[in-house]
Amino acid sequence: MNYEKVREFENIIEKDYPNTCQMVVMKDNNIVYENYGCNCNQKSKLHIFSVTKSIISVLIGIAIDKGYIKSVDQRIIDFFPHYKIAPDEKTLQNITLKDMLTMTAPYKFKEEPYVEYFKSPNHLKFCLDLLGGSYKIGDFRYTPLIGPDIFSGIIQTSTGQSVLDFARENLFNPLGIEVDKNIVFKSAEEQFAFNESTNLSGWVSDEFGLNTAGWGLTLSAVDMAKIGQLYLNGGVANCKKVVSTDWIKKSTTHHSSFNDLMYGYLWWIIDDNSFAALGDGGNTLYVDKSQNLVVSITALFVPNAKEKIKLIKQYVKPAFED
Repeated sequence: MNYEKVREFENIIEKDYPNTCQMVVMKDNNIVYENYGCNCNQKSKLHIFSVTKSIISVLIGIAIDKGYIKSVDQRIIDFFPHYKIAPDEKTLQNITLKDMLTMTAPYKFKEEPYVEYFKSPNHLKFCLDLLGGSYKIGDFRYTPLIGPDIFSGIIQTSTGQSVLDFARENLFNPLGIEVDKNIVFKSAEEQFAFNESTNLSGWVSDEFGLNTAGWGLTLSAVDMAKIGQLYLNGGVANCKKVVSTDWIKKSTTHHSSFNDLMYGYLWWIIDDNSFAALGDGGNTLYVDKSQNLVVSITALFVPNAKEKIKLIKQYVKPAFED
């Protein structure tokens, strides 16, 4: 570790990223650096926003490995045989799991109806009702909140477990990650407080117990780093196969694009050697295969927070080069 370069990026974070709460760097399977702010410590849990999507990607892969889901080519409607499709809705019938994983599924809205979504007691039906429409399948369209909950419905329907229970059994427990409970908001004030909390362990769900898939999970930076290390280790943790190497490869391969940004299966592809999970506020899980390096950062939400990939590539990685 180059201490001079470490001090350099610490000064940059303090100046330009003051909402940063936890930062953990793992190299060659070991934690080599930790830093904490915002009155946080190693065990503090924060809302990781859209990093949740990449955790869902891991769970989808595990469900496929275990045979609960046949393949990414299954149609979305096949998972919900009791959902009634409007007679004039043709697009929905052809949307596949892969289309959704790559953010190339169409929706019926131009702008996400956030208020209506948060007020809805049934997030799955709300999202299914908006899937499809007149837009084209195959065009990249990133949907932060409305749509990803369909993944939760798929996991729940396929496995017979809630997303949180399935995650505990097949991902969290094998990695030594604790997520305490479902969190259901009774008011907007409770949701705002959740976004600012640093000591609440759980996963947001709707009134029917469906955990959110695009946001809503709280983890520590150490928790996220364990997931990054799992992917570096080919899906093995504590001598146990957690997720297949095949899924890791497929989910972190370039499948779709938006301008110069590349996307896999709910993971952002940075370049040939690195990929990342990114969330609002600058929450980041960055994995570099060539350097066997994981950088995990949690942060409190602030509007228009600066993304941290440039910071990691220009200042953090050089501090831990061999």
